[in-house]
Amino acid sequence: MSAALWPARLHHLRRDSTEPERLARFYGEMLGDRVEALPGAQWLVQGRGRHLIVGHGAKGAVPYFALAMPDAARLSSYAAALETLGVPREPSPSPLFGDGAFALTDPDGRRIVFGLPAADSASAKTMTARLQHFVCASVRVPQMLSFYRDTLGARESDRVLENDEIAAVFLRTDPEHHSFATFRAPESRPDHHCYETSSWNDIRDWGDRMASLRIPLWWGPGRHGPGNNLFFMIEDPEGHKVEFSAELELMPQEAAYRTWPHEQRTLNLWGSAWMRS
Repeated sequence: MSAALWPARLHHLRRDSTEPERLARFYGEMLGDRVEALPGAQWLVQGRGRHLIVGHGAKGAVPYFALAMPDAARLSSYAAALETLGVPREPSPSPLFGDGAFALTDPDGRRIVFGLPAADSASAKTMTARLQHFVCASVRVPQMLSFYRDTLGARESDRVLENDEIAAVFLRTDPEHHSFATFRAPESRPDHHCYETSSWNDIRDWGDRMASLRIPLWWGPGRHGPGNNLFFMIEDPEGHKVEFSAELELMPQEAAYRTWPHEQRTLNLWGSAWMRS
C-alpha cells in the first residue's frame, strides 16, 4: 500500500465554526490570503501553497483533511488497491477536488479525502508558508496508527513511548517527516495544523507579522525532537492551534521509525512543551 500512496501531500483541510465567516476573515488577515464565499455556507481562504475551507459546524471541528495525489494514474491505482483490500470508499466532501476524488473515514470518525487539485491561482506575493501537516489528539492511538500505516499506507517516522505504550506517532506520505500525527489524550479532537516555511528567517518574519496583528505566540519559538523542525504556535479565536515551521526533516520512503521517550524535551529540545497527556 505504501508504494500506491507515496507521494501524497496535504492540500487543504476544513475547519468548522458557529461563525464561519468571522473565522475565515481571521485566517485571511493572519495569512494575508484571499477570502471568498463558496456554496453551502462555506468560505475559502487561499494563498500560495495553502488552502483552508471554513464551514458551519461544531466549534473547533476538523471534519476532513485532503491529500493531493501526484497524478490521475496514481489516484486511480490507489483507489484500486483500497478496493482490493475491501476498504469502503465514500464520496468526496471537498469542493476543491474534481472527478475521481473519494474519502475514507478513520477510527475517530474524521474523513481523509484523496484527489487531484486544480491549478493554484493564488497570488505569488503572499508570504511563504505552505500547508504541511495536520495533527489530532485521540483516545485510540494504536487503532489510528494501524489505520493510517497498515490500511492507508503512510510510513511511520517516529513514535513516542511511555511505559511501552504509544503516546504519539508521526506518519509521512512523502519525504517530509510527517503529514499526519496523533497524540494520546483524554478525548479525540483536532490538535493543530501547520504551515511550513522555507527558513529560520521566515519564522522570524511570521513572528513579526503576528506581532503587527497583536496575535501572541502561544508556544515557542522552539525545536521539536521528532521532525527536528523549528516552530512556533498561535491560537485562532476558537482555541485551535496553528503552527509555523521551518526545516522539517526529510526521510527516505523505506527509513525505519525511531522511538522517543514521553518527556518535555522530546516535544521541544529548547525548553518546555505542550504535553497532551
